Amino acid sequence: MSLRFHEIAESYHRILNPFTEDQLMLLGEICRLHSGIKQLDLACGKAEMLCRWAQKYNISGVGVDISTVFLEAARKRAEELNVANKLTFVLSDAGQYPQATHDFDIVSCIGATWIGNGLAGTLELMKLSLKPAGLILVGEPYWIEPPPKAAYDAEGVNENDFVSLDSTLDRLESAGMNLIEMVLANQDGWDRYEAPQWMAVNDHLNANPDDPDASALREWIVKNRRAYLQYGRRYLGWGVFVLQVIK
Repeated sequence: MSLRFHEIAESYHRILNPFTEDQLMLLGEICRLHSGIKQLDLACGKAEMLCRWAQKYNISGVGVDISTVFLEAARKRAEELNVANKLTFVLSDAGQYPQATHDFDIVSCIGATWIGNGLAGTLELMKLSLKPAGLILVGEPYWIEPPPKAAYDAEGVNENDFVSLDSTLDRLESAGMNLIEMVLANQDGWDRYEAPQWMAVNDHLNANPDDPDASALREWIVKNRRAYLQYGRRYLGWGVFVLQVIK
């Protein structure tokens, strides 16, 4: 799906993942956030995590994303919550941004491991900017139970893209990471992520019948809705995994 389709479909979202607001704040508690913490969020989207954590815990941070639409929303949210002085937003390819000269207590990539061509590659990218003993937060899908083969095509993934929850642990450990906590999406979080996309696209098409991408956008959302109700809601899980580098 194109970036523009994402921007349209997620126009009603603040959190661009199947996470509830309560889970987002719980994750902050788990990370033991406090004033002085510096966070780098790769593919930050609308940066609700950075904004809410800066407001509650007085952290500072950098959010990196390729979408001007999402970053505009992030800046507005930061102003709304009076935390704009604590946060910096960078328009850039998140897969190219991390450098060894960076120095962050937390490096996060919540649901965008495509920036490193998969989980293992993204974790390597994230390590570049992490302080010793810092935390890595990575959001990643997993299969709740083995799906039928038709689910892979419907969801637009390859058979080896995602694995079971325990096999995800194997992948994390193989990448040199120690899993110390996690917060897994629940059904309400999934529904609140998926269903508002259908309304957003429907509203956009009604308001913009001459959109040159109208046909492709309509085809995509119809397929997306069917895939979620037929396969995703039953088989696909998602979680944020709290990690430290194994010494």
